[in-house]
Amino acid sequence: MTDTNTSEYTGPQRVFSGIQPTGNLHLGNYLGALKKFVDLQNDGWDCVYSVVDMHAITMPVEKGVLADQTRQIAAAFIACGIDPKKSIVYAQASVPAHAELAWVFNCVARMGWVERMTQFKDKAGKDAERASVGLFTYPVLQAADILAYKATHVPVGEDQKQHLELSRDIADRFNREYDVPGFFPLPEPLIKGPGARIMSLKDGNKKMSKSDPSDLSRINLVDDADLIAKKIKKAKTDLEGDMPSEVKGLEGRPEVENLVGIYSAVSGQSVEEVLAEYGGKGFGVFKPALADVMVAHLAPITQRFRDILADQSGIDAILRDGAEKANAIAAPIMEDVRRAVGYWRP
Repeated sequence: MTDTNTSEYTGPQRVFSGIQPTGNLHLGNYLGALKKFVDLQNDGWDCVYSVVDMHAITMPVEKGVLADQTRQIAAAFIACGIDPKKSIVYAQASVPAHAELAWVFNCVARMGWVERMTQFKDKAGKDAERASVGLFTYPVLQAADILAYKATHVPVGEDQKQHLELSRDIADRFNREYDVPGFFPLPEPLIKGPGARIMSLKDGNKKMSKSDPSDLSRINLVDDADLIAKKIKKAKTDLEGDMPSEVKGLEGRPEVENLVGIYSAVSGQSVEEVLAEYGGKGFGVFKPALADVMVAHLAPITQRFRDILADQSGIDAILRDGAEKANAIAAPIMEDVRRAVGYWRP
């Protein structure tokens, strides 16, 4: 790809993104992230996709489950269409550059920058003093994740833009502080297309989340057809009446807007086309139609996911191969980082 708006950086264009191995992946992960990962791969980008298991341990993890959860996310990547022959798929902790570069960046970043990160406050809640230091500094590790590969672009949701800005600030300060102009790119966000932000089926003002206590709030990628239909039937709408016929009719109706957005993203129709088809009709007509298009789209992915997950040795081989490829990119970059910092080298 050729598209540079990355300071003085003139190296190759590369995409990086990662997903934590915690809980089942859901429709929001698929439409907001995985589907876009596949599109970027198929558009010819050099893509590095990580199962970020180091991030996972910033919060308590049940003993003995992390490795299997890592395999599950890797299997979901592949089931959704990521091709390990075209993209790098690996586990974060298998590449030492992440941890080493994160330490360097901890010494480059400033407390005030990290304290402004709103997600720490959201995750730590009222018990911030009891939260791990890792939870506080994980945006710095995110910067290391991206820049260990000199990634120039990151597919992110709106809620991650602040962290990407921190990555840009850290990259810029490193380049200036160590007098290596253009060494690290200033990574750009990739936010476009339908389904960028899928909301809860129970509350159109909350993002669909693995951590929501209600399983009815989300469509999991492992849900079967009957469960998908049940969840869509129970999805919250409103008391405003039928489906609107025009986009402006979605204003102030977040739950309806969310369902229409999901239909659009899954079917490939524009929001306008969906409303033209179902405008003036009741939710008793629209919801079953939504369930049908979702099942048709997700059923093959669910089956592939189950088949891939059944072959543990195959997943492990993909992760090992991905780690070798990721290390091959990151290791020379880290050698240059050590040289720039001024570490003694044998």
